[in-house]
Amino acid sequence: MHGPRESLADQPLRVGGRVEGEPACGERPLPSHLVSYFCSFRALIPRTMRVYFDNAATTPLDPEVIQVMEHTMRHTFGNPSSIHAEGRAARALIEQARKTVAQQIGASVGEVFFTSGGTESHNTVLKCSVRDLGVERIISSPTEHHCILHALETLEKQGVEVVLLPVDEYGRVSLEALESALKTGGKKTLVSLMHANNEIGTLLDIDAVGALCKQYGALFHSDTVQTVAHFPIDVQKTPVDFLAGSAHKFHGPKGVGFLYVRSDVQLRPFIDGGSQERNMRGGTENLYGIVGLAKAFELACTSLDARRRHIADLRQYMKSRLQEAVPGIRFNGYDAEEHLYTVLSAAFPPSPKSEMLVMLLDIAGVSASGGSACSSGAETGSHVLKAIGADSSHKTIRFSFSHFNTREEVDFAVEKLKEILQPTPAKAPA
Repeated sequence: MHGPRESLADQPLRVGGRVEGEPACGERPLPSHLVSYFCSFRALIPRTMRVYFDNAATTPLDPEVIQVMEHTMRHTFGNPSSIHAEGRAARALIEQARKTVAQQIGASVGEVFFTSGGTESHNTVLKCSVRDLGVERIISSPTEHHCILHALETLEKQGVEVVLLPVDEYGRVSLEALESALKTGGKKTLVSLMHANNEIGTLLDIDAVGALCKQYGALFHSDTVQTVAHFPIDVQKTPVDFLAGSAHKFHGPKGVGFLYVRSDVQLRPFIDGGSQERNMRGGTENLYGIVGLAKAFELACTSLDARRRHIADLRQYMKSRLQEAVPGIRFNGYDAEEHLYTVLSAAFPPSPKSEMLVMLLDIAGVSASGGSACSSGAETGSHVLKAIGADSSHKTIRFSFSHFNTREEVDFAVEKLKEILQPTPAKAPA
């Protein structure tokens, strides 16, 4: 078990992977004036321990993923579309990665396409379903990720009917409401509902939703970006037409993801170009990213149970510690049964410092967030908390965990919170 990580200021200065001033093989040493510059800059960084509890936004790269990506960068540089030996070697790595992903979700290799991540994958499904499959109505919810909601806004302006099902105070969509909406016939319908909410962790029964969609002849797309590699998903058992994963949510690189499209659904390219990805996505493949995604996915799926037990224990431990340390604290989302065990959404009672909690935690060495990273800086507040009717007087902090986190880090974060929230002593009269 590791304790809180050292800050950047406490680590040896590295330039290109080397300790400061140490030359690489065949290179000249870094000039002394540059070493002095970097060292003086580093001296400005506060020497504080740091813990990272924002894994729902992005996860640190697994060392084994870095290793396999670096090996690929050094030894496999060919264009996967080239027919010579270097190109064939690159193509072989991509197809092996595709096979790895397909096996882990129960798909065939022809149903897996590599993309730049969740946003592209979801936009492809929503917009190409309208263009290519005759979808005239999309049923979704107000708590979806912004890449879904903003795409729906665009489609609505183009004449597509958009139905947003209400959610309860836990963020749950009613299956009865969904069935009622599906019964309204006359239009080709796509249902797009996320498997787990990225802000509050409420989990959807995608098996039940998929069964309803199949019963009423609707297509079913699920945003599974927060759940692939964290929950077992088998498309042979779950009646879903589209789902997606993004590598940086399970300790892979940013800028690469995958899209599952059921084999009997035919979409045309969302991005026009060459014939890459079996004519589904133009553009030279992100070879190194794809290799990293596959390795990260394989590691996560093969150790899923052990990681889940560790992370779920940490989440419960932090919840208990916060309840002891902060009177009046509440928790958003539904976790009486199954929930997204990587996320804990904590609502802190009003205090003079509550509005600055994220920033004060950062200064104290704790990385957390107020909600989705994609809406950071927005002053309108969380659309998810608004949809569930959360008390606006409480300040919500999202803590999200990975298997790299420890109980010692939880203790560190809670102690910092106690220091931040303790009342400021009143000044004695002059």
